[in-house]
Amino acid sequence: MSHGLLLSFEVTILVLAIFLGFEVISKVPTLLHTPLMSGTNAIHGIVIVGAMLVAGMGHKDTLTTVVGLVAVVLASANVVGGFVVTDRMLEMFKKREAPPVEPAAGAPPQGGDDGTPPPSG
Repeated sequence: MSHGLLLSFEVTILVLAIFLGFEVISKVPTLLHTPLMSGTNAIHGIVIVGAMLVAGMGHKDTLTTVVGLVAVVLASANVVGGFVVTDRMLEMFKKREAPPVEPAAGAPPQGGDDGTPPPSG
């Protein structure tokens, strides 16, 4: 197989993978985004390990080292961003504290902020 044919074959697979990934992710319901993000964090953890292995191999090819380094950086950014998004989405399910109740207009005073007792009466 010639290098040109091999390159066109690999680019075709990349484009199809991008299209398929976009179509699959766009069809995910909102409720499933948090579990999906947790799964992609695990997958990108594996990608980081593989990229570190490629970047640290004993060969002296500069292109492979640079591609491995870029893969480590991008996968790390994706994992960190995934954890941030997951944390923000999980915050939506936590109960919020009730706001402090303000006394209604015309209600008797409840005591001062300086610690003075309420007026007797």
